[in-house]
Amino acid sequence: MKVIIIGAGVLGVSVARQLAVAGEDVLLLDQWGAGTGTTATTFAWTNSSRKPDPDYHRLNLAGMEEHARLAEQLRGAPSYFPSGALQWADAASEQWLAGNVERLQSLGYPAHWVTPDEATRIAGDLRIPATITSIAHFPSEGYVLPDLFVGNLLADAEQHGATCAIGEVVAIDDRPDGVSVTLAGGEICSGDRVVLAAGRWTERLAAQAGIDVPLVTDAGRGAQTVGLLGYARSPELDLRCVIHSPGLNLRPAAGGHAVLQALDLNADVDPEDPPSANGDIASTLARRFSALLPDPSRAPKIDLRVGLRSLPADGHPIVGYASAQSRVYCLVSHSGVTLAPILGHLVATEITTDQEQDLLRAFRPTRFTGIQRSDTEVDQHATSLGEQ
Repeated sequence: MKVIIIGAGVLGVSVARQLAVAGEDVLLLDQWGAGTGTTATTFAWTNSSRKPDPDYHRLNLAGMEEHARLAEQLRGAPSYFPSGALQWADAASEQWLAGNVERLQSLGYPAHWVTPDEATRIAGDLRIPATITSIAHFPSEGYVLPDLFVGNLLADAEQHGATCAIGEVVAIDDRPDGVSVTLAGGEICSGDRVVLAAGRWTERLAAQAGIDVPLVTDAGRGAQTVGLLGYARSPELDLRCVIHSPGLNLRPAAGGHAVLQALDLNADVDPEDPPSANGDIASTLARRFSALLPDPSRAPKIDLRVGLRSLPADGHPIVGYASAQSRVYCLVSHSGVTLAPILGHLVATEITTDQEQDLLRAFRPTRFTGIQRSDTEVDQHATSLGEQ
């Protein structure tokens, strides 16, 4: 079977790798290159701690478990780190945190309270402000270095025979006897199946084949799809896990660096006019970061990067064939880094065996059939928490 995968982000590369390992003929297409879209601007925190929908929670749990298995199989520098995560609460957020910890504990999700001294040992080189009133530890969570992760997946896929090529897909032809894609230069690639994993471009490409994949498409100032990340080049930190503090989230990056996320600042971010390195947003981010450093007098150096998230209209993944007759398999999701290993495995299994996988039943694109867009609008509160 020849499978054409459109989109070499973390989801597309994960599927390509699994199909190639299974011995299928795989062509992976991306208009810019592997991991250069949304995957390059993700906080990359692996978790299921803020996903109350039962089906979505189970899928994310499976994603976390699959990360551990996949890490043992991939060659290359380590890219997945089951470091755990800490959530710090102040007076304004302690009630919400207590409720979430209680909910997760009732589900059997590892979550417990720790003292500031214990949190310092877990977190590493950070200062916990005196305003913090409670701290929860989530030991099963972790993070990914996205560029390394995608590179390791792609190398393994190519070792098993997959081909990755640069190409902008402008049309998809879904026929009973096969499927083909047309590239911007006029070249036509034919196959038995197409996996449409083009992130925020999925809706437009799906429409070329008469398929409706409803996504949140607003990309203006403060839109739900807009996310700002800061990449702290200095000072170097011995940061050992993911941190969620009031006003700032952090995760380790390579070389003693850190990735910063302040979700409330997204409301002022315009992708058409990105914040400058010396503007108000950059200054706010640097001030919040400095407040957590052992030596707050050291001025950090932070590079800013604006990303646009892939967000289905109801907030949940879209995974499956567009119809019973279609040969186009749609794959788009928020929480892509957490879900990539399990979706790669399950999607490849469905394509190669035609056997429906239970974990994916709730996420079929057919759930939108006959439903007005206004009835599937995502709850803004459910997507303002940074569930990457």
